[in-house]
Parts: sequence; structure tokens; C-alpha cells
Amino acid sequence: MPKFYARRRVGTVAALTGLIASLGLLNGPSASAALPTPISGSTARSYLAALTVAAENRTGYNRDLFPHWITISGSCNTRETVLKRDGTNVVTDSACASTSGSWYSPYDGATWSAASDVDIDHLVPLAEAWDSGAGSWTTSRRQAFANDLTRPQLLAVTDNVNQAKGDQDPATWMPSRTAYRCTYARAWVQVKYYYGLSVDSAEKSALQSHLANC
Repeated sequence: MPKFYARRRVGTVAALTGLIASLGLLNGPSASAALPTPISGSTARSYLAALTVAAENRTGYNRDLFPHWITISGSCNTRETVLKRDGTNVVTDSACASTSGSWYSPYDGATWSAASDVDIDHLVPLAEAWDSGAGSWTTSRRQAFANDLTRPQLLAVTDNVNQAKGDQDPATWMPSRTAYRCTYARAWVQVKYYYGLSVDSAEKSALQSHLANC
């Protein structure tokens, strides 16, 4: 093989390797953020169309009406279970507290090495659930919602990002990483549909927009 061709080929491989690496950085570590896979975009659009549109009502809301975090297994509660699920190389002590590991937050693309920097987000916030139907639920159903590990409802994310999100719906808040917005919208609709929760008109419009190209 001529030397100039060999150099050109090596340069091309290096460029491709760099491109693949950059794409990996944009999309985040594949082994992190193990949110249960949401429904497809087409299913989400179908579910969204079936949701009741209604004004929200927060009368009587109290976060304590959604018992969490509950014991899941042994000494591990829901928060600790999600930290182990979503983290990489997580080590826990005898009380199930995470003593080391790393956590990639798909909302903002940050990676943390201390569990204290990570919150477990209720993707559909507890207050939002109350506003859209959970006020009429039994305490046991609210507890199931607040600790749901089966639906795409709980996710380890950067603590201050979760705090900034608060109780907002997709009409006023979406993850800053645009690459995650389709996943987020699909998960939101799946959770609301499963629990029979309503959407308000602005929320539905925003979800329709985000799901249009999912």
C-alpha cells in the first residue's frame, strides 16, 4: 500500500473515531439512566389523544399525601433502589446508602460522583398528579404512584435541575438536553395514561408539539 494512502486511511479512521466519541458525549453514557423504556412515539400520540382535557385543581394538596420513599427490598427504599439502578459502579453500605459510584443526568448531561448531588425525580410531579386527578385517589394508590418502578416515572437527575423543574408540566419545563425531550414526552404521556390522569390544554399542546417528530 502506498505510504500516502496509508496516511490518508489512518487519518480517516481517526476522524471517524473522533466523530463517534463526540456523538457519545452528546447522547450520554449508554449504561446510565435506566428509566424503564417508554412507549413509542406513535403510541404516545394515540394515548395523548385519549386523555381527558381539564382545568387543574390543587385544592387540598400536600406532598405527605403521597407516601415515599417506601421500603423496596431489605433495607433499600425507593430512592436507594433508583440510585443503584441508574448509577454506574454503585457501592452501598449495610444500610443501602450509596457510598460511591457515578450518576449521569439525562436532563442536563451532567455526571456526578456523590449521591448527595442527585435527586430522584418524579417525572410526573406529585403536585401535578394531584392537580389532574390524584386528589380523589386512595392513599395506597398515591403511594404506588410515588414509588412506581415499573412505569417510566422515577429517574436519577441533577438535584438543582430537579428543584428548578419543581411541579411544572411540559408546557413550561422540558429537559435542557433536546436529545432527551422525546423520551421525556413519551414517558409523561405513558404515566398519565396508565393512571388515568387528565391534561390541561397548554400541556396537551406542548406534548403534541414534542411528540410530532418522535
